[in-house]
Amino acid sequence: MNSTIETVPSTTRVRTAASDSDVLERLREIVGAEYVFVDANKVEPYGQDAIKEKFPPEAVVLPRAAAEIAEVLRLANERCFPVTARGGGVGYTGGAVPLEGGIVIGTERMNQIKQINVDDLYVVTEPGVTTYELQQAVEAEGLFYPPDPASYKDSFIGGNIAENAGGMRCAKYGVTKHYVLGLEVVTPTGTIIKTGGRTTKNVVGFDLSSLMCGSEGMLGIITEATLRLVPLPEATATVRATFRSMREACACVPQLTRSRIVPVACEVLDRNSLRAVEAEFGFGLGPQADALLLVAVDGSAQEVERTTKIVEQVVKDGGGFDVLRATTRADEDRLWDVRRLLSPSIKKYGTLKLNEDVVVPRSRVPDLIERVEEIARRHNTFVVNFGHAGDGNIHVNFMCDREDRAAVERAWQAVRETFAAAVDLGGTISGEHGIGYVKAPYLDMALSSEAIYVMKNIKHALDPKGILNPGKVFT
Repeated sequence: MNSTIETVPSTTRVRTAASDSDVLERLREIVGAEYVFVDANKVEPYGQDAIKEKFPPEAVVLPRAAAEIAEVLRLANERCFPVTARGGGVGYTGGAVPLEGGIVIGTERMNQIKQINVDDLYVVTEPGVTTYELQQAVEAEGLFYPPDPASYKDSFIGGNIAENAGGMRCAKYGVTKHYVLGLEVVTPTGTIIKTGGRTTKNVVGFDLSSLMCGSEGMLGIITEATLRLVPLPEATATVRATFRSMREACACVPQLTRSRIVPVACEVLDRNSLRAVEAEFGFGLGPQADALLLVAVDGSAQEVERTTKIVEQVVKDGGGFDVLRATTRADEDRLWDVRRLLSPSIKKYGTLKLNEDVVVPRSRVPDLIERVEEIARRHNTFVVNFGHAGDGNIHVNFMCDREDRAAVERAWQAVRETFAAAVDLGGTISGEHGIGYVKAPYLDMALSSEAIYVMKNIKHALDPKGILNPGKVFT
């Protein structure tokens, strides 16, 4: 660290067990006895996320209101036990698991959509509403909430904001932070604050909404969100094409921009992805296909018809073959099944999947794929690459046997080298999964010591006792 930078004040805690009888009694008084769990079979599901490593909490609390969460956090500061907020629990970096025990605050009871404002284009929602539920509700009013993480049927809006979730539609519409107008947040010390508002323009004071968005549950617990909406597009269409190389497929992406097309989604799958999904589900993908590109567009019916023809021409000129086009929702779903069914298809290649979401400038995606393939060969590790070619965010999946220690060590070395390759290509180590505890050891590969120091100071200022979600992001 630069010698001019002082050390962030350390946090010393005389830890009280959250399972102490007096602590549990107080928690029951706050939220109701039926919403405090201590039995092992009830708390265990709250101790893991999609990576399946288990860190069971001492207790789980299910509040219904911000005031209850505030009381819980004030108690945690008084008695010095850790608190971890949890939404749908579908993350890939351990952001919502209680590394140090303590209690988990589950937000599933805070599941109401409070208001959909058609005139001013916003929705007010509690954090326990799933992304899918929110999308369905606003689309019934002719409106559109674009962020669409792959786990949209299970992920909660609160968790999406805490992780700044992305998804396939980022190429055109951006990520979650672009739709957060305002928040209600309980700070780590138990104060309820409002950030932002209900207008698209707001430059009053510091942008605390943006600070909370992507903070991984370390700076506060989101209890209400006001989210920006856009009109629901009249029509959509999808074009799917196969290619003889990833370089050919990815070269079509900037060509679409030159043709003045901004796709809603632009997804690419490599040869191992295609072999896996074809072996499992038989989509009729020929052996000459070493890459697949899916391009979706939206807009008025007339505009979609025009842009779809341009997309078809671009992929054909770029070497694409077996070009398919879908303009009905049912036909589009069938084309997208190749992408949706990929995760279950690759399970046979290993009991442990290291799912990393590196991101590079989109023109460097082919270089990234080639480097990753070379890394996998050197470490004798099976790898599957797929993801969001439209914004350069590629999911690199190293597969191995969880019980084979040597194979696991090789896979983790491949992960480190992949992160280094992404940074070297002008990118970074995570595009949408966050850091959590899984990527914390690699943080300094992507950020300077000065930047990390500032982040640690922000954390200490808001959470001086280190109560909220300890053990994440910073090693």
